[in-house]
Amino acid sequence: MKPLLTAALLAAGLSLVPAGALRAADMPVIEVTLNDGVVTPQHIKVEAGKPFKLAIRNIGTTAAEFESLRLYKEKVLAPGAESFLVFRKLSPGTYPFFEEFHMNLDSANGTITAK
Repeated sequence: MKPLLTAALLAAGLSLVPAGALRAADMPVIEVTLNDGVVTPQHIKVEAGKPFKLAIRNIGTTAAEFESLRLYKEKVLAPGAESFLVFRKLSPGTYPFFEEFHMNLDSANGTITAK
C-alpha cells in the first residue's frame, strides 16, 4: 500500500487490520491436551452461536489426531506439538470428538456441547 494512502487511512481512524482479525482476539480459548489416548477435558461446553478456539497440545510420546466427523475438523500432532482449531459458531447440540490414533480407549472420546 502506498505511504500516503496508509497515512490517510490512519488519520481517518481506519485500521488496516481486517475486522475478523480483531474479533479473533476476543474469542474464548479452550485448552485441550492429548496424552497417549487421554483427552483432557473430555467434555467441553461452549456458548451456541459464538466463535471459539481449541488450543490443542500433544503432551504424549506418540502422534495424536483430534477429530470430529460431525464438525468436519481434524488436526494431527506429533509428540510435543501444539496447534489450534477455530470454530465460527455451533448450533445448540452435542458434538462428539475423539483422538483417532487411540479411539479404542474410552479416555480418547469426548464431546463439545453448545448451549
